[in-house]
Amino acid sequence: MDNGTTVVVIAIVASAIRLATPLIFASLGGVFSERSGVVNIALEGIMIMGAFFAVLFTHLTGNPWMGVLAAIIIGILTSLLLAVVSIHLRGNQVVAGVAINLLAVSLTAFLLEMVWNRSGSTPSVEKALTDNPFEFLEGIPILGDLFSRFTPFVYFAFLMVGISYYVLFKTSFGLRIRAVGEHPRAADTVGINVYLMRYICVMISGALAGIAGASLSIGTISLFREGMTAGKGFIALAAMIFGKWHPVGALFACLFFGLADAIQIQAQSFGIPIAQEFLQMLPYVATILALAGVVGRSVAPKADGQPYEKDVG
Repeated sequence: MDNGTTVVVIAIVASAIRLATPLIFASLGGVFSERSGVVNIALEGIMIMGAFFAVLFTHLTGNPWMGVLAAIIIGILTSLLLAVVSIHLRGNQVVAGVAINLLAVSLTAFLLEMVWNRSGSTPSVEKALTDNPFEFLEGIPILGDLFSRFTPFVYFAFLMVGISYYVLFKTSFGLRIRAVGEHPRAADTVGINVYLMRYICVMISGALAGIAGASLSIGTISLFREGMTAGKGFIALAAMIFGKWHPVGALFACLFFGLADAIQIQAQSFGIPIAQEFLQMLPYVATILALAGVVGRSVAPKADGQPYEKDVG
């Protein structure tokens, strides 16, 4: 492989991993929520909120880590709306999620005007998390260039995959999560608080989706732009399904979608004579094809999307 080809391959791989990073966080959030029995269609809206508040608090404090913390908190608070409607009020989870998505779009557009007196996008923040935190890795031959393109969010995303796998499949807490997602009434009879477990999992989902939003704004372009999520919350849901509600499976699905996105970006930069609009739809076509391939073979938790009502008496 000559130097030119190596450079192109590294560029595509690095781009694929960076583009997959917000998807990884959001899909892991979806795994936790749906493993407990709550469908989180609101991932897109929570990502929007996380992206905006990460920039807002980075702007106010001058510290991007405070922006990440704000994204986590606002993600949890937003997810609580879904939790209250879905768990406590036993409302339709899909409708509640769609409503939160619409609320997030409208609220961030309103706050953009209120805070910066402008629409479309915020100004760039001076400090962001767009650089590689482990510079010593850049000295590795060939791979050093790959690591130089990573951000703190990339490393944290892969770490969260391992943590999520361990929590869900190697701890008693994870066993309880899976129990309330498969057989909530049976779980209730052995003393597991179904409502509490579902609340916790939806809040975890919100925190992870909030980080996903922060990785899009202060982890990529150092600003918030309306429409910047571009359906990534829904692609994350598709990755979760494609990965069969498993953290590792979701990781590989996200990398696949990230690769599709990276290829279309590189194709545009090389000036390939194909309509730009056609190239831009490649990741979404890949999503549809991937889902079409797993429909009927990927089985969701049995109680996924079903409100639970505790027997009284």
